[in-house]
Amino acid sequence: MNSERQTRNTRLKKGIYVLPNLITTASLFMGFYSIIASIQEKFFVAAVAILVSMVFDGLDGRIARITNTTSKFGAEYDSLSDLIAFGVAPSLLAYIWAMSSYGKLGWMAGFLFVTCGALRLARYNIQIGLIDSKVFNGLPIPAAAAVIATTVIFVNDVMGIEGIFHNPYVMVCVVILSFLMVSNIKYYSGKDMKLFARMPFMTFLVVVGILLVIIYKPEVMFFVITVGYALSGPVWWLCKVINKKRGNEPDAKDLPGGEK
Repeated sequence: MNSERQTRNTRLKKGIYVLPNLITTASLFMGFYSIIASIQEKFFVAAVAILVSMVFDGLDGRIARITNTTSKFGAEYDSLSDLIAFGVAPSLLAYIWAMSSYGKLGWMAGFLFVTCGALRLARYNIQIGLIDSKVFNGLPIPAAAAVIATTVIFVNDVMGIEGIFHNPYVMVCVVILSFLMVSNIKYYSGKDMKLFARMPFMTFLVVVGILLVIIYKPEVMFFVITVGYALSGPVWWLCKVINKKRGNEPDAKDLPGGEK
């Protein structure tokens, strides 16, 4: 008993890894800043802050793996940060921007988003190593937050509507995103992409072309990309259902997440 306590105290004295947790803190800060901007009705700024938070969120885990500084503390801290930056921040943004005029329905939709986001993160944490890393089980919470953020930017820049935007379709979108997060619909994770491997010359040209289009119209392309990714899961699921009814269901080993 004493030896276990000494071991635990020794681990605590070692402290935490600074760099990855500092990046996680930056992600958390941008989420908190988004909340402040939403309260001040600076919706465009709030949306951009969420997207910047996504960049930091994508960096912390990769840097931790590259520098061999992964830890259970870092994983838990990252999940708590994600709940604020991609759960509370986008739901509050959507509520103040487009759902506040609908009374209880508005704030209930916002609360549903936060709850489903928390459940999504909890489920993800316990399923690590149990599900094929090539797929996500349900829509990732950063992707759901990105749909809300890019929608705000799209409406502001492309449609030219600034300030409050009361629209029932936004509330419907928030509810749909909430259920997609806790669904069992599979989404491609991109973790098997070999960015440093040799690829055909034309593939490189296609990637450059896509980047140029994004740079030319980022407010449109980011919206299209995020919405397209959110829809990719249901489309993928629907295609499998159709193939099954036609008797062309592939073997389980050929499906993402299947046995090998």
